[in-house]
Amino acid sequence: MTITAEQPRRTLARPTPAGSAAAVVVLALLGAAIWAFVSLRLNVATFVDGAANAVDFAARTVPLDFPPLGELLALCGQTLAIVVCATLLASLISAPVAVLAARNTSLGGTSRLGARVIIVVARAIPDVVLAIVFFRMFGFGGLTGVLAMGLHSIGMIGKLYADAIEQIDEGPRTAIRAAGGTRLQQLVGGVLPQVMPSFVATSLHRLDINLRVSVVLGFVGVGGLGQAISDALRTLDYQRGMALASVVFLLCVLVEVVSGAIRRGLLGVREERRSPLRRRVQVPAPREEGVVSGKTGSNRLSPSRPISPPWTPARVRRSGYWLLTALVVAASIWGADISFDQFQRAITDFGPTLALFWPPETGGVLAELLAELLVTIQIALAATLIGAVLALPVGALAANNVAPNPAVAKFFRGVVLAVRGVPELVLAIVFVVITGLGGVAGALALGVGSVGLLGKLVADSLEEVDRGKEQALRAAGATRLQVFFAATVPQAAPAFVGHVLYQLDTNLRSATLLGLVGAGGIGYYLLNASRVLEFGVVTTVLVLTFAVVMLVELLAIWLRRVVR
Repeated sequence: MTITAEQPRRTLARPTPAGSAAAVVVLALLGAAIWAFVSLRLNVATFVDGAANAVDFAARTVPLDFPPLGELLALCGQTLAIVVCATLLASLISAPVAVLAARNTSLGGTSRLGARVIIVVARAIPDVVLAIVFFRMFGFGGLTGVLAMGLHSIGMIGKLYADAIEQIDEGPRTAIRAAGGTRLQQLVGGVLPQVMPSFVATSLHRLDINLRVSVVLGFVGVGGLGQAISDALRTLDYQRGMALASVVFLLCVLVEVVSGAIRRGLLGVREERRSPLRRRVQVPAPREEGVVSGKTGSNRLSPSRPISPPWTPARVRRSGYWLLTALVVAASIWGADISFDQFQRAITDFGPTLALFWPPETGGVLAELLAELLVTIQIALAATLIGAVLALPVGALAANNVAPNPAVAKFFRGVVLAVRGVPELVLAIVFVVITGLGGVAGALALGVGSVGLLGKLVADSLEEVDRGKEQALRAAGATRLQVFFAATVPQAAPAFVGHVLYQLDTNLRSATLLGLVGAGGIGYYLLNASRVLEFGVVTTVLVLTFAVVMLVELLAIWLRRVVR
């Protein structure tokens, strides 16, 4: 009689209550996005009706009318100077805020909560609102743009800095603490060398974002290319406006390429995906004179033996990039035309200026504000749906492990880069001319613009999956399509959910601003209230927008925690 052990049954894991709730919320968001898409009347008829307008607009933009070379270079220099100074300001402030916000370096629960509140509030307040406030304090000039973009950027940079600090290897920091090192020594010697690569990459990425944001701030008085575009479009000079917009596009692509080169130059070529800043230098232990190392006694340790890395071509190149970065920062501070006399005047006007914005007022248009807030939410939802539908195939073809060949992957990476180079406000202007005023133009502008960021995130997530599962299916004879849907997509699906939620959060903030050019939403009332000096209405718009953004932020945090 043969006795066999009972084989354990394999059953599917039961869904948890949190997982079921998350699935319901995701489906509800999808349904809301479809409802918004239908409510805004985004259909084929819209494009058919706008075809004639598109042809007419194209005819009115050519030939492009570029300003004289000297004027153009001055505008480009001023814009880049403001953007660099704003990013530098945000990076310097974000570093200590991130240290307090990170779980492993905070001084306690109170300091961590306070730092996290600063990060969330900075992200939730639109930079245009900050620009309106600072414009009242400092007037025209680069200082308004530097402060508005810089303080708003703390929301993104501070969060990513804090995430990088929480992911460090605690070994070096623990060793310094065990040797009696102070908290500052632990941060400088045990934390900073590990997070520096992430800090540099984050700041350079934000630099690229701020360059596109500068176009938006040009509509509220910040100088540079953005203000020149605003002036041209206000007079319906589309030839000059689109010429300047094309310059912004080229600058965005150039900054993206140059920042990538600088990032690689500063951080060096990583070996086994580790930063050279995290490699440990093995230093021989000191020996008494006459004690030899090894068997032969020929490797006597010299007291003057250098322990710093040699000056290899790679190190010289990295040092050159650091020097170039320092020169760019110095030139930007000079080129942004920041006057410290303005700070002195602003200190005396600070209290009276803030008093203008309090208490909140409705101006008799509360019903209109709530209606336009709903349109803003619809624009963000519809744009996220459009962006997801377009970005998923584009991002998949941009991933090296999914694309049929490297040439296809490089081509679609170029498409993603090109789309990212076009500011959403410029897209909104184009779609307003083609489809008319309203939410349709805003949804289309943000939907197309979402392909740039969301497509990149999708491609990166697909490339980061475990390749072993893909190889196993290929070895079993699976086709490329079967490997993609059975091995690649299931691994990257949780990341997809997080990316789409992040894009929804981004689109909601951007939708608030597109009303500046008539692309629907509450932004029109924001700009109009600031122009007629009804600053209480500006505060009301800010409060309404802040509440919606915070709701989406909390929902996204919960979903990202559950969907892993």
